[in-house]
Amino acid sequence: MSAVESPPPSLEARIHGLLPALSPAQARIAAEVLRDPAAVASSTIGQLAARCSTSLPSVTRFCLALGLSGYAELRLTLAAESGRTSPSWERGTGSEVGPDDSLDDVLRTLLRADTRALEDTVAALDVEALGRAVRAISDARRIDLYAVAGSASVAEDLRLRLHRIGRAASTWSDVHTALASSALLGSGDVAIGISHSGETIEVLEPMARSGRQGATTVAITNYPRSPLARAADIVLVTAARDVTFRTGGLSGRHAQMIVLDALYLGVAQRDYPLAEQAFDATADAVSTHRQPT
Repeated sequence: MSAVESPPPSLEARIHGLLPALSPAQARIAAEVLRDPAAVASSTIGQLAARCSTSLPSVTRFCLALGLSGYAELRLTLAAESGRTSPSWERGTGSEVGPDDSLDDVLRTLLRADTRALEDTVAALDVEALGRAVRAISDARRIDLYAVAGSASVAEDLRLRLHRIGRAASTWSDVHTALASSALLGSGDVAIGISHSGETIEVLEPMARSGRQGATTVAITNYPRSPLARAADIVLVTAARDVTFRTGGLSGRHAQMIVLDALYLGVAQRDYPLAEQAFDATADAVSTHRQPT
């Protein structure tokens, strides 16, 4: 059976992923593209440069940063995507919740945002990098996971899943204990850092130390040019958008979860007999704590 090919990630998702790393001139271009993609699609490169108070080369560099061949491809992509979505990307992707929105509107906004985050994450994920991470985790002597706040709950979920299939891992959300643990890692070990922004110091420090100790480092972040991504051997990028009052919220964690689920299932597939045996043993151990129907 042939694999189903995922559609490419939306241009909007790529722009948001690059925002923290853009120059001031490129950030103005990005803001204009996000504000009114249809207008940009119908503008010449000179018109866009003038509206953003920048130069033609800056617009070209912005296009290249998005992985496009140039401004012509940007216009074509914007025209195609604007035709598939609502007139305003901000509303179309469910990024804003107004004070007068009904609860039904809020639910639909959240659904759009989370669905878009999952679709864009799957589309943008580097499958080759995912495979390298799976092999590293599967062969690891030790696995350390570093995360704080909302990302810590996602890291803990992966730790529990790995434990169920016989892969012992540790989750560290306190920077002192994380650094102490990372100091004991070395070649053959894996350190996984999870941070939506990729800028969390409590995650960056133990990840950097793990790398210096010789461990394989894996970053899971929404921003491919973030400090965490730059510090890692393997980078797995999510593509979530924040909703009003929900910065770093569930859409980000849902996107992280689909990446971590793929890691877990990849590890389980790689040594299926051992994983199945461990899963059956752990399921049997808790079977007496289920109320019969």
